[in-house]
Amino acid sequence: MKNTAPALLLAALLMACAPTAEPEPEFMIAAWTGGGIAETDEEWRAELRRLSEYGLTDLYLGAGKEKLEQAAAIAGEFNIDIHGWVWTLNRPGDTTAAKNPEWYAVNRNGDNSWDYRAYVDYYQWLSPFSEGAREHIKSNIREVAEAEGVKSVHLDYVRYVDVILGADLQPKYNLVQDRQFPEYDYGYHPNAREGFKELFGIDPMEMEHPELSMEWLQYRLNAVTTLVNELAEIAHSNDKLITAAVFPFPEMSRQMVRQDWASWNLDIALPMLYQNFYRQNFEWIRFSTEQGIRESHGRFPIVAGLFIPPMNAEELDQSIQKAIEGGASGISVYDVGAMTDEHWQVVKALSEEKNQR
Repeated sequence: MKNTAPALLLAALLMACAPTAEPEPEFMIAAWTGGGIAETDEEWRAELRRLSEYGLTDLYLGAGKEKLEQAAAIAGEFNIDIHGWVWTLNRPGDTTAAKNPEWYAVNRNGDNSWDYRAYVDYYQWLSPFSEGAREHIKSNIREVAEAEGVKSVHLDYVRYVDVILGADLQPKYNLVQDRQFPEYDYGYHPNAREGFKELFGIDPMEMEHPELSMEWLQYRLNAVTTLVNELAEIAHSNDKLITAAVFPFPEMSRQMVRQDWASWNLDIALPMLYQNFYRQNFEWIRFSTEQGIRESHGRFPIVAGLFIPPMNAEELDQSIQKAIEGGASGISVYDVGAMTDEHWQVVKALSEEKNQR
């Protein structure tokens, strides 16, 4: 009789050494909302139960520490993660920052963002080059990072003022932005100018066309990147993830708002793929998702942010499918208040489909 023991032993060893398949990560189904959706524990329980029934897994909540902890304590009952949504560099109504005008961003005309509000009155931007502003931002982030039960610190407005608005937004402000106008070109804080001159021997204000300088662009990008990475350390030291709402894809973000999010130490990126802002079709959502994954080298999951107001339920379904085709690890809708029952039924069907796999 032939001895098969060696062959069986070899087969067993090969099976033991073979890599096991990683379980597919849960597909995130999320939404952004403000803290006003509920007040009492009973209201939070009712709202979170409703969202859970539609399949929501994550809620990006703009609220203070106390309300974040209140919501997080109840959300666990419904398997929903709460993320603390923070306006990072755009700080309208920030009474501490208002006492320190030197903290604010400066444009190419020399206008301070506290005095000169580009586009809208709530645009009051701090400068990532101001040490005082950076410490203040870290304090804001630390408070959220210390909130018990919160899954992540979620950064928003972590960029400069829009130097170029989306094509559909420009007419609303009677603008034709066919070039970079100085009143919208920010990053000229005195500290930035001084630091750049030390490196390259010229004050950006003295350049004929500083907006065309790649060195000056990269210098400003780096200031936001280092800030975000320091905020990531704060979040991680408190056992929280760091997530961010960002512009559609990295190259577009660098050009439109000086935001190089592909270089950030994020755990999840949520690009705001609001196709109507840019007069784009749904295929653009797939394209933008692919670009985000490619440019970030897949270092973190991409969750597609979808803007609900202009879309009916069928269009929401189309946008979700395009995000999935592009490789998205989830979707997040903006915002809860814009969702109709028809929209929610699309989300519920998505949840049921993902749970069957």
